Amino acid sequence: MLILVSNDDGVFATGINVLKRFLSQIAEVWVVAPDREKSASSHSLTLHRPLKVKEIEERVFAVDGTPTDAVIIGVNKLLPKKPDLVVSGINEGPNLGDDITYSGTVAAAMEGTILGIPSIAVSLAVGQYKNFEVAAKVAVKVVEWVNKHGLPQETLLNVNVPDIKEYQKIKGIKWTRQGKRTYTDYIYELRDPRGNVYYWIGGFPVDEEENYTGANETDIAAVKSGYVSITPIKLELTDTEFLSKVVGKDGPEL
Repeated sequence: MLILVSNDDGVFATGINVLKRFLSQIAEVWVVAPDREKSASSHSLTLHRPLKVKEIEERVFAVDGTPTDAVIIGVNKLLPKKPDLVVSGINEGPNLGDDITYSGTVAAAMEGTILGIPSIAVSLAVGQYKNFEVAAKVAVKVVEWVNKHGLPQETLLNVNVPDIKEYQKIKGIKWTRQGKRTYTDYIYELRDPRGNVYYWIGGFPVDEEENYTGANETDIAAVKSGYVSITPIKLELTDTEFLSKVVGKDGPEL
């Protein structure tokens, strides 16, 4: 296998380097990632300035852009051929529920999917241990499964791993749906040394939908219960249920 690894925490982050080390045991790994942290950059592209690429070491490149930029440049310019898989992570922090709409980690996997490459986003719900090695071992298992079974077109896997001291203590893996996770929209209004006002967006989770089990279990509930959550994410965003109700009926008038 040839695997492209990227992330949104930056090329020097602990998570991506642990992931590279473990995936290198089963594949040829190339790392193309932002040169600095790009958390919450979502699926943004850099279109209004040129991008620079620096080779950090053999098969490891830093891009002064977003995770999406890194995957596009990696696939189209840096790798010797189209990779068999794109793996994004390991993110330092979970990407659960509504997090996925903001996540640069998930966005890198989305870009891989758009380019026709099976893609996986991996995040560690960091807590007491920050045990990236546990998450990396999980990533290897998921990569091997995807390599064997494949993924549907326009579908990626969003993997969240609980922060466990030992790999053997993970309760298991659950297929889950995206939960609901809302944040406070807290904005700090501050002043710089010259007296100019500036704003800093903060916020933290205030409401999490988690009380779903069985076939409807959410990613949030699974991770909180000590399980690895794997959520299949589709690029197709159409609300087909609503569409079926309005097609052929009166709509807005021009």
